[in-house]
Amino acid sequence: MSYVSCALRAAAPRHLPAPWRSPRPLSSATGPTAKKSVPYQKTLKEEGSGSKEPSQPPPASAEVVVVGGGSLGCQTTYHLAKQGVSNVVLLERDRLTSGTTWHTAGLLWQLRPSDVEVELLAHTRDVVSRELPAETGLHTGWVENGGLFIASNKQRLDEYKRLMSLGKVYGVESYVLTPSQTKDLYPLMNIDDLYGTLYVPKDGTMDPAGTCSTLARAATARGATIIENCPVTGIQVRADDFGVKRVFAVETTHGTIQTPCVVNCAGVWARALGQLAGVHVPLVGMHHAYVVTERIEGIQNMPNVRDHDASVYLRLQGDALSVGGYESNPIFWEEVSEKFAFGLFDLDWDVFMQHIEGAINRVPVLERTGIKSTVCGPESFTADHKPLMGEAPEVRGFFLGCGFNSAGMMLGGGCGRELAHWIIHGRPEKDMYGYDIRQTAALSLSSRRFHHSLTDNNRWIRERSHESYAKNYSVVFPHDEPLAGRNMRKDPLHEELLRQGCVFQERHGWERPGWFSPGGAAPVLDYDYYGAYGQNRHRDYTYNRLLGDEYTFDFPPHHDIIKNECLTCRNALALFDMSYFGKFYLVGPEATKAANWLFTADVSKAPGSTVYTCMLNKRGGVESDLTVSRISPGDPSSPLAPAFEGDGYYLAIGGAVAQHNWSHITAVLQDTKFQCKLLDCSEELGMMSIQGPLSRLVLQEVLDTDLSNEAFPFSTHKLATAAGCKVRAMRLSFVGEMGWELHVPKADCVKVYQAVMQAGARHGITNAGYRAIDSLSIEKGYRHWHADLRPDDTPLEAGLAFTCKLKSSTPFLGREAVEAQKAKGIFRRLVCFTTEEKVPLFGLEAVWRDGKVVGHIRRADFGFAIDKTIAYGYIRDPAGGPVSLDFVKSGRYELERMGATYPAQAHTKSPFDPDNKRVKGFY
Repeated sequence: MSYVSCALRAAAPRHLPAPWRSPRPLSSATGPTAKKSVPYQKTLKEEGSGSKEPSQPPPASAEVVVVGGGSLGCQTTYHLAKQGVSNVVLLERDRLTSGTTWHTAGLLWQLRPSDVEVELLAHTRDVVSRELPAETGLHTGWVENGGLFIASNKQRLDEYKRLMSLGKVYGVESYVLTPSQTKDLYPLMNIDDLYGTLYVPKDGTMDPAGTCSTLARAATARGATIIENCPVTGIQVRADDFGVKRVFAVETTHGTIQTPCVVNCAGVWARALGQLAGVHVPLVGMHHAYVVTERIEGIQNMPNVRDHDASVYLRLQGDALSVGGYESNPIFWEEVSEKFAFGLFDLDWDVFMQHIEGAINRVPVLERTGIKSTVCGPESFTADHKPLMGEAPEVRGFFLGCGFNSAGMMLGGGCGRELAHWIIHGRPEKDMYGYDIRQTAALSLSSRRFHHSLTDNNRWIRERSHESYAKNYSVVFPHDEPLAGRNMRKDPLHEELLRQGCVFQERHGWERPGWFSPGGAAPVLDYDYYGAYGQNRHRDYTYNRLLGDEYTFDFPPHHDIIKNECLTCRNALALFDMSYFGKFYLVGPEATKAANWLFTADVSKAPGSTVYTCMLNKRGGVESDLTVSRISPGDPSSPLAPAFEGDGYYLAIGGAVAQHNWSHITAVLQDTKFQCKLLDCSEELGMMSIQGPLSRLVLQEVLDTDLSNEAFPFSTHKLATAAGCKVRAMRLSFVGEMGWELHVPKADCVKVYQAVMQAGARHGITNAGYRAIDSLSIEKGYRHWHADLRPDDTPLEAGLAFTCKLKSSTPFLGREAVEAQKAKGIFRRLVCFTTEEKVPLFGLEAVWRDGKVVGHIRRADFGFAIDKTIAYGYIRDPAGGPVSLDFVKSGRYELERMGATYPAQAHTKSPFDPDNKRVKGFY
């Protein structure tokens, strides 16, 4: 028999008491000899007949073909059938669950630091605990034994308190327990080093075989076809009359199925399946392990435990425990085998040892407990530890549902439902932007999340996937940044700003200015894998130290530096490098037709105009907010004004969501077949924004054009010369001050930047970063897409009705949904809150109105000009009625932060410059 303590002492030489010393396991006959097997009473491997013939012949055609019979494949098939797609076929190369699902731990934790994920998890729980048993009369194997999150320090408990507050919004029952209360709940636990715990009594565990077989039964009852032992050998792709590649058929070893839609739910094998269709799937395979103990007296009915600081989980397995976690040196599965079914790897005890140590510390009885079996199987992981979902970049009709980072069971129900809705209606119901792979592009194929320069870079994928895995149990701090895969995309001012102390953030591969440190340069160094794999850790790493200083849920130590950037902008002027912005041209004979359909506002104005607008989906949800400028044809050699026939529009979009915008516009153009082109000049142009009361005074020295209100009014643009260089100047603001953006060819950016800084020096100009933009923009009430504005929010709910051309008769995408909502009433509304007490808020805080939870905060920051904390969140009427402005004004509000409530004032207008005088130059 193997013992947990034996595994620990054998894995690495340590100074331990004599009884701990023993030979190395798995390389010596005297080491641990635990067998490799999963802890479940039933797997679908044993239920097979042993035949390799398909369970039934493939049909000639199908509306949808799902490939992969694991959690996501079964959930997606079930939800497609439930939503009315009866002619759906699931193909599994072996038997259901045989890839990665069969060995999963099956844990379900209801609370995550994301409102959307809390909703997804809630649906999974509902499916396995209620829906499937009601439909089939079968038990899925769901066990509701509760979950216990361990905190060994204040920061960790603060994170759990944030989850508790968010849980109140969604009705998730949870309690913060003291160490002694934790001991009462879990008598076998060591509490000597506990700071506190979070107990969620309705968390639980799922059985992979029971869940998937029940899903299959329910799906087939609704008309779905499930075929096992039917490997896919090819994906037929054909170009339509407009050159757009689309799925045509799926080839198998037993016949071809004609279909317009394929769903890749192949887990670790998703990359290989994608290659059959010419689709790149950016994920990697890794070994992921846990061990199963012998019987433990007194462990029965205990909750599952997640000790993040020890990087270990303890899953109740009847009268035993499964012990696993996320290590800093995971083993990559370099050569993914096509024949690997119901397979397990040998456990590498050197890698796994840290989990044993953490487990023994938390439950000391494990030191004297035998190890019954080891479970080390393949799992797929992604660069940002989020799944890959949605329609693929390269081929219409090829959908992804893979890369679930060992969370495919607990996210499967929610994601399966969203993926089914996506396939049927073209968009998911919820905000799935964080999971969305979709990017269709004429010039560059990439995902909404990952630029093609990243997804084609194996080093980037490997580094970021490793860091995401290694930090899976780390505290999620508001201002953290990755160390892996950095310096991939630099704008023309990068080196100039680095020398001036710029502390960069990473967004979509771009290095963008975060804030400016008075301590000097803080370069981002090559990734050191946190010292794993024999890498030497960086010493005296300034950038990492500055990040670590901000690991707090209080005001960060650089709060006053950002305050100075903000107030200098408010009182004098600041220069913001915004070069990472997406910069697109929409040009062609039918560009105006396309613009009228795409954009909610009337953008078909005279050249020289600039309009702030939204783009919507069919349901009226906001896919983007951006500025659109009407332009005239220019020089074919200049990225400032391309040559074109017909009409032209210049689109400027936040860089972190530029690929999402490209994807949305391109898909609409493909579907509508407007005769126009979308051109990407993001890499060819830099962009700097000069904002503040003195911006006109300084820029008048640099630009050769009149900047007066009469000659250059707000929301207009023109070509001009700055420091001898041609630029496009736009009078816009994203911070609520008078200012101009300068769009500059990249070769001229440094020259123009230096000219502006020189002219502004005697007026007190400063560099400022996106941390300042975040503060300044929320103070002015400007929206941030994917924070307080998402695809599941409408313009009416978000206070952006003014962007919609509803008074005209011009149709636009989403108009019918907006008009219907306007007629019916608004049942949720974005509201601005301020607190008198200077308390740090970061989002996810619960909003209380007259003693009832009515919503949660989406976005929050500190406003330095008004000297208050500002927060935005959507609220509802608990009685189910519409949320009018009178309803907003009449309530008494509190914001709950980490279990404590703070009185808040609701505002129906921006608390700073509500009359918009400053942006128009009136001070």
